[in-house]
Amino acid sequence: ATYKLIREKKFKILNFLFFTYCIFCDFVYNDIVLIKKNILFSYTKQGGRMDIGQKIKRLRMKNALTLEELASRSELTKGFLSQVERNLTSPSIATLNDILEALGTTLSSFFQEEKEEKSVFTKEDFFVDEREGCIVNWIVPNAQKNEMEPILIELEVGGESMVLEPHDGEEFGYVLSGRVVLVDGERMTTIKKGETFYIKGVNSHYLKNESQAVAKVLWITTPPLF
Repeated sequence: ATYKLIREKKFKILNFLFFTYCIFCDFVYNDIVLIKKNILFSYTKQGGRMDIGQKIKRLRMKNALTLEELASRSELTKGFLSQVERNLTSPSIATLNDILEALGTTLSSFFQEEKEEKSVFTKEDFFVDEREGCIVNWIVPNAQKNEMEPILIELEVGGESMVLEPHDGEEFGYVLSGRVVLVDGERMTTIKKGETFYIKGVNSHYLKNESQAVAKVLWITTPPLF
C-alpha cells in the first residue's frame, strides 16, 4: 500500500510538472500532448501520432539492451514493455519516465521532434580553401562530426597536398583528372586518372603533382583528419 501511495504521489508531481512545461514551452517543437485517464498520447502539429513504442524500441536497441534488461532497470515486466513497443498499450507519464530514465534520457528529450539530417549537398554548401599549390574543397560541411571526411583536392602543376601524419584510420582516393604521386612513407606510387588508392594511416603521407596538368582527387579519410 505504501509503495502504491508513493507511485501515485510521484505521478501527480510528474503530471503537474509535465503540464507546466507544456504551457510555458509550448512543448518543444510545437507538439501537443493530451493526457487522458493517465495514459499518454502525443500528436504533432500536423495531426500525425508519434509512434511512442517504436521510439522506445529504437532507444533500447541503441543502448544495446534486451527487453529483460530494460524491464529490470525500469522495474517493469518484460511482457508490459513488449506491449508498449508494439503499441498494444500506452504507459502513464510516471511509467514512461521510469522507462526513459532507464534508457538515459528525459521526457522533454524524448518528445523533441527529430530533425532530419541533410544528406545532399550542392556547390553552395562547399567550403573552398585556396592554399599554395592546391585548392581544398570541403564537399560535406561539418564532416568532422561524422565517421569519415571527404574532400575534393585540386593540385596545381608542381603542387603538393597537406601532409597527413600517422593515424589509426584508413583512406581512399580516386583520381578524377590528371596524375598524382602518392608519397606514403618511403614509397612513391604514381596514380593516373580513373585509378584509386586505399591505404592505412601507418606512415606520414601526401600527394604531389609532377605532371604538366592540374590534377583533381576525391580523397576520403576515416576518421576525419583534414
